[in-house]
Amino acid sequence: MKRVFLCKETAVGETRAALVPSDVKALDAMGYEIAVQSGAGLSIGHADDEYAAAGAKIAGTPQEGYQSADIVVRINKPEGPKGLAAGMLHISSFDVFNEKEAIGEFAAAGIGLVSLEMIPRTTLAQKMDIQSSQMSLAGYYAVLLAAARLPKILPMMTTPSGTISPAKIFIIGVGVAGLQAIATAKRLGARVEAFDTRPEVEEQVKSLGAKFIKIDLGQTGSTEQGYAKELTPEQIEIQRQAQAKICAGSDIVITTAKVFGRKAPLLLTKDMTAQMKPGSVIIDMAVKTGGNVEGSSPDGDVVLDNGVTIIGGDGLERFVPKDASDMFSGNIRAFLEHFWDDESKAFKIDFEDDIMRGCLITYGGKVVHGRCLKSVAG
Repeated sequence: MKRVFLCKETAVGETRAALVPSDVKALDAMGYEIAVQSGAGLSIGHADDEYAAAGAKIAGTPQEGYQSADIVVRINKPEGPKGLAAGMLHISSFDVFNEKEAIGEFAAAGIGLVSLEMIPRTTLAQKMDIQSSQMSLAGYYAVLLAAARLPKILPMMTTPSGTISPAKIFIIGVGVAGLQAIATAKRLGARVEAFDTRPEVEEQVKSLGAKFIKIDLGQTGSTEQGYAKELTPEQIEIQRQAQAKICAGSDIVITTAKVFGRKAPLLLTKDMTAQMKPGSVIIDMAVKTGGNVEGSSPDGDVVLDNGVTIIGGDGLERFVPKDASDMFSGNIRAFLEHFWDDESKAFKIDFEDDIMRGCLITYGGKVVHGRCLKSVAG
């Protein structure tokens, strides 16, 4: 496997590209043969000529690219195995826990499927981790979006007319997105508080200049993948009650709490948002997986009767597509480099490699990932 095809993204609202010319050039120098669908990089300012100069061939249609490809790369999940040939490897984002039928279709078609979200969160795999690269940008943009919608400024300002107090921002969930949101909010001069169920992140929050809110929930912690463990209904209720007063005094609340492979926990109820100040802004970054905020919608903003605006923060990294594409492309490049075999001069499926075992879902006509095999069978 050495012939790689970059698809042009077709999902509504998508602005990114999975490979940029600089990484195409590096992969070409390594020995990969790259084909790029015409127009794949236009949304981020890269014309076909730039990809061609980097060593890529330009394919006019997806079908043309598929015909000569061993490996297909894109950002979003494929619509299905149609057009792909048995033996191909498809690499993209892919929600394996909610796409059981699609997994079965790829297996039946004999296509290898790599889910980039399933890459283990280890030191070695960090440079391939799209969750970290994309969510850091989403956390950054969440603060800018909220600031633009808030009817007051973020920093303290002393003027001849008086002193303007800083905006208060409360961030729930201190993963990659939450940490970047904290850092951005602090740079903009806001007063920031944050909470996470994992007590080990307290020092990270404090190092960024924010206040860490402590809530006694009993036994909590992280999964092997580094995500927060799912809370019990009783723990979630304790968390809600403790956070209600903080939310009521906040100008902006940003929720980032996701549980890997499960529905997002509901952290802000209608009773809680009803207590917030008119003009306050909530960004629900978990809206796509069920939402942390009652009443949030992935289809647009929701303005409550008390003047609070709830914004569904799904895919915020798409608003900074240049950097998001550069980082995603770097993740893809690192993945392809890691599995390049110098002896055969090709990409090698290595079942002894922890990274490959973690993200390869289907291969050779079968579902090969243990967790997905159980899920599909169930």
